[in-house]
Amino acid sequence: MIPYSTQNITEDDLAAVRETLVSGWLTQGPAVPRFEAAFASAHSVDHAIAVSNATAGLHISCLALGVAPGTHVWTTPNSFVASANCALYCGASIDFVDIDPATRNLSVPALERKLAATPADRLPKVVVPVDFAGLPCDLEPLRALADRYGFRILEDASHAVGARYQGAPVGSRYADASVFSFHPVKIITTGEGGLITTRDAKLAEKLRLLRSHGITRDAAQMEGAPAGAWYYEQVSLGFNYRMTDIQAALGTSQIARLESNHERRKALAARYDGLLAMLPLRLPPRLADRDSSWHLYVVEVDATRTRVSRDAAFARLRERGIGVNVHYIPIHLQPHYRKLGFQPGQFPASEAYYAAAISIPLFPQMTHAQQDEVVAALREVLAP
Repeated sequence: MIPYSTQNITEDDLAAVRETLVSGWLTQGPAVPRFEAAFASAHSVDHAIAVSNATAGLHISCLALGVAPGTHVWTTPNSFVASANCALYCGASIDFVDIDPATRNLSVPALERKLAATPADRLPKVVVPVDFAGLPCDLEPLRALADRYGFRILEDASHAVGARYQGAPVGSRYADASVFSFHPVKIITTGEGGLITTRDAKLAEKLRLLRSHGITRDAAQMEGAPAGAWYYEQVSLGFNYRMTDIQAALGTSQIARLESNHERRKALAARYDGLLAMLPLRLPPRLADRDSSWHLYVVEVDATRTRVSRDAAFARLRERGIGVNVHYIPIHLQPHYRKLGFQPGQFPASEAYYAAAISIPLFPQMTHAQQDEVVAALREVLAP
C-alpha cells in the first residue's frame, strides 16, 4: 500500500542518534538547546521551547497565556482534537468558529461576526487558529481582531513546519505563540515531540518552567537564596513535558533537510494539481501571500460532477492499495464534545468539507510512478 505519509530517516539521522546514545546525555543535555537554536534560526524567531509533543505544547501555552477556569477559548472544528482539548485541560470552556470553505482554515469573517455578537464577559481569552494541511491561516487580520478584542493568538502550526506567510516563516510574526509537531508523519520528525515559538521573552520563561515541573535552578527566579550548587526551587505547578536528547538529535539532523524536503513536497503537489485538474475533485487552494508546507494534499469529491460518494471513493482507493485517510472528523461531532452540548449543523462549512474530504498520499520519498498510480486509481474510482 502507498501510505498517505511516512517518516523519512536517513543515515545522517541514524548517526546523530547513535552519537547521542553514547554521549552520556540521553535527556536534559546539550542536544535539546541545539535543536531549539536550529529551529528558531530556520523560523526567524527568538525563542523556541522543545516539548514532549505538540499536545503538551498547546496545553502549557494555554496556561502561560492565562487560560483558566472561567475563561473561554475558541478554535476551528477542522482539526485534530488536541486543538480544543488544550482548553479543557485548563478548566476553560471551548467554542468553535467555522472554516472558510476555500482555505479550510478558520474563517476570519466568521470570527469577526462571532466576536461582535458575543458579550464582553464571554469573549475568548485565546483563539487557536490551525494551519490546516500546512497552509498558514490569515494571521494579519487575526492579529488586528486580537488587538481590538483583547484575546491572545495561539497558532496551532502542527502541520506547518517551514511554511511561510507574507514572506516570513510561520511562528515568527503575529501569533503570541505557535506550536509545531514532530510526529513521524509530519514535515520533520523526532519520533514524538513538539515545540513552541514566541517572540515574547517573558512568555518563553513561563513555558520553560511549565515544561519541567515548574522547577528552576536560576537564582533570579527563586524566592530564596540558593543553599548550594544542588539547590533548586519549584516556583509554579508544572509538568514533565521535556523532550529527550535522543529526540532532539534526530530533529536537528532532520531540520538540515527541511528546505530540500519542502521543495520536493511542493513539486509533488504541483504535479498533482496538473494530473488531477480534470477529475471531479476540489483541489487544495493556492494563495499568493502564503507558502504551504504541504503536510497533506487533501482533495474533496465534488458531488456536482460525480455520483460517487466520498465514502465509496475512500473504500475503493483502499482496496486498490492507495493509503488514503480523512483529516478530520469535525471536533464538535466527537462524542465527548456532543456531551458538552455541541450538535450537528452548528458549523456547516466544516461538516460539508468533512463529508467530501480525502487525504491522498504525499511524502518526499514518493516517486512519480507512485504518484501516477494514485492518480490512475482516482480516475478509475471516480469514473461515471
